[in-house]
Amino acid sequence: MYKHLKQQTEEDLNHKLQYKQHHFTGRIETSLIRTGISIPGQSLVPPDPMSQFHLKRGSPEEEFPDLARNCTWMGRILTPAMYRRQFDRCTHSGVIFDDIIRPGLEEPGEWSGPVSVGCVAGDAQSYILFCDFFDRVIEAHHKHKVTSQTPESDFNYDNLKVAGMNPQKETNNKGGDDLDRSYAVQCEVSVVRGVDDFCFPTHCSRGERRQLLSLARRALQRLEEELPGRLLLLEELNQEQQRELNLNPPSSSQLRTGVARDWPDARAVWSVYHSPVYSHESFGPRVSKDGSLVVWVNMEDHLKLVTTRDDANIAEAFKCICINLQKLGGFYRQLRHPFIWKQQLGWVTSSPADVGTGLRIRVHLRLQHLPKHKRLQDVLKRLRICMDRTAARSGSDLPLHFPESPSLYCVSNTATFGVSEVGLTQLVVDGVKLLVAMEKRLKAHGDIDELVPAQK
Repeated sequence: MYKHLKQQTEEDLNHKLQYKQHHFTGRIETSLIRTGISIPGQSLVPPDPMSQFHLKRGSPEEEFPDLARNCTWMGRILTPAMYRRQFDRCTHSGVIFDDIIRPGLEEPGEWSGPVSVGCVAGDAQSYILFCDFFDRVIEAHHKHKVTSQTPESDFNYDNLKVAGMNPQKETNNKGGDDLDRSYAVQCEVSVVRGVDDFCFPTHCSRGERRQLLSLARRALQRLEEELPGRLLLLEELNQEQQRELNLNPPSSSQLRTGVARDWPDARAVWSVYHSPVYSHESFGPRVSKDGSLVVWVNMEDHLKLVTTRDDANIAEAFKCICINLQKLGGFYRQLRHPFIWKQQLGWVTSSPADVGTGLRIRVHLRLQHLPKHKRLQDVLKRLRICMDRTAARSGSDLPLHFPESPSLYCVSNTATFGVSEVGLTQLVVDGVKLLVAMEKRLKAHGDIDELVPAQK
């Protein structure tokens, strides 16, 4: 009996050693592939993670989804041939192609509404392994071709320029600090980042999410040396505190895609000490009227930095984001988990709609005449911005129940890829100033045809 147990133990030990040797050799071979070194008599193809799975599924033809009524970029781009090429691929963390396209199958969109990407990346490797799919989606959504060139990046907020709507102010004002306050109500600048060596929220485990929170706490503690703040854990907040934060339960979309798994475990918000945190329907969390910083941890992305200003000073909001983002990026590099950067895509997070810069600039405008104009959509397309009606803030002096009263509209950039951070901010500033000029022209019963710009 003991002889049999000894023989079985030796067999198990040999099996484990062979397993470790196989995976160790695989890692060496992968490194040698990248450096161009060959090993005589051995295969340089790294082990396929898909071989470790035993999924009960049919052929690619049998598994191809019904996309007849799918209005997302995923649904418009995916073909049976492309699906067949991705079918047997799997990232090292276990992301398969069906995980990538699930959001678009759950929410196929509408033909009359804006086109969503309809897909998410489970990890950073997804953008490489499924690049022939993701590159097409990125090109369609951002209207910019993916090439071998490294995307331009520019965090120098001093490079912002005025749009030239008022030449006398051109030398004194930059980047939207002279927006007409009778039209520009508020602005927000936000940026998202993914952290290296961790899966994105749609695919990460509880342990990964908690490690990300630990990293964020250490990095934000460093930031607090210059900008005193506090980290609030969502799971420790009572109902009254959650109401003060205006936190809503996860949406059905977040639940279906896995972003809200184990909610609110390891989710947190960081804000400065001196200001109460509250939320606005379309702007999200913010702190105070002076444009202080808020950082979301493990919400829809690993990190999201947000600053909002009630004076609509885009230049100052952008400056706040640039300074604190670069500081946090340095702290994460010191912790050996830098933000994720891909040579051909720039900064990447879970959504291909945010690759490149991850930057969003939003401005709330009071408009009455322009939203009714027949050329509005053409103008927005040329300016590469979008505009959506939004509800007035509580306590606002905008009487929305009167049909002829100005309504509140949110103007923002449509793309984050193909233009630098400064370029995107400048694009929104220029677009907002032109929209305001058109509104004034229409208010005076003038014509706006001569103001319609060329395609940006």
